[in-house]
Amino acid sequence: MNVQPLTGIRVIDLTRVLSGPFSTMLLADMGADVVKVETPQGDTVRGQGEVVAGLSWYFASFNRNKRSLVLDLRKDEGKAVLAKLLERADVLVENFRPGVLAEMGFTEARLDAINPGLIVASVNGYGSAGPYADRPSFDFIAQAMSGFMATTGEKDGPPMRAGAPITDLVAGLYCAFGVVNAIRARELTGRGQRVEAAMVNGMVSMLAYLASEYLSTGRTPQRNGNDHPIASPYGLFQAKDGDIAIAPATPEILTRLMQELGLTDVLGRPDMKTAEQRRAGRAELNALINQRLSTDAQEHWIGRLNAAGVPCGKVLSVAEVFEDPQVKAQDMVIEVDQGPHGIVRMVGFPVKLSDTPARLRYPSPELGAHTDEVLAEAGLSQEEIAGLRARKSIGGSGR
Repeated sequence: MNVQPLTGIRVIDLTRVLSGPFSTMLLADMGADVVKVETPQGDTVRGQGEVVAGLSWYFASFNRNKRSLVLDLRKDEGKAVLAKLLERADVLVENFRPGVLAEMGFTEARLDAINPGLIVASVNGYGSAGPYADRPSFDFIAQAMSGFMATTGEKDGPPMRAGAPITDLVAGLYCAFGVVNAIRARELTGRGQRVEAAMVNGMVSMLAYLASEYLSTGRTPQRNGNDHPIASPYGLFQAKDGDIAIAPATPEILTRLMQELGLTDVLGRPDMKTAEQRRAGRAELNALINQRLSTDAQEHWIGRLNAAGVPCGKVLSVAEVFEDPQVKAQDMVIEVDQGPHGIVRMVGFPVKLSDTPARLRYPSPELGAHTDEVLAEAGLSQEEIAGLRARKSIGGSGR
């Protein structure tokens, strides 16, 4: 089946690096026609990360299913071409700092005049209102400014960043979620609207129970390393040959765990009956569990505990993740033919739809490979396109 949820939706993508391109990739994976508008130099990520046979796999992994158009938006002629593209677009996505789009001449009023049905989505650091709106931000800063970093790390150690650029990815997810909602709202109202996803806001929303605990008690959450701030026992434990992550998140699961370990009597002790008491006695509980687990290997305990309904697993390296049979069964690695650059392996589609799934339609584009094609679709003649290229307002292969 060729139809996908976003078939027929055209997205003009002015984003670069990660948060915006991740957002538009999600839309493209679900069928949107994403036109990636790049400067003559291209997205900086084209030259970052591991470059194999002339292609950045980092770039390829976040720009699949898109078409590339090179447009010089420093020139009035380039801006006029963008306005022409927006006349027939459904969505514009940008990740400039707040106000930059308006400085380019694309104020909210002008965008509304160009296309009242246009959805304008912005990904930025702090949002477009407030004292920090004009500040630049990157993932590391957003992790710090959102409270996320302060709650991550060992109890007596320094704050720690997450290994992956989590704030970029969360903002990109929220932006795509906002765009899909705005598309549905347009079906009801007939009008487009603004969508904004800020990196810091996204991570504040991800504080989850850490936020609710603070808001209800006024106590600042502390770093707990791999221990859970609410549940105990919960975390990393040691089998004979390595660590096991165990998450007995409910009283029922905890009972199953202790039964499998032969420690049921511990839960009957007067000093271990409540969650508060078990948190206070965490060190003793962990020691008892480690003593039992140390009698056998990881695989023995992982098989036994999962069979008993106790969530647990091995701490996998990235290399082990991509060789894991479950990850393979879920097609979380796909191979993409990038033509002269060879086969690129990249992360697959995490959301599975039974009837209209995400799919690969084409690989990440060469810089400007679709410039002529997109401009012709916008109504420009071959002579007009040739003139724009001669004046260096557009770039690309010219095919």
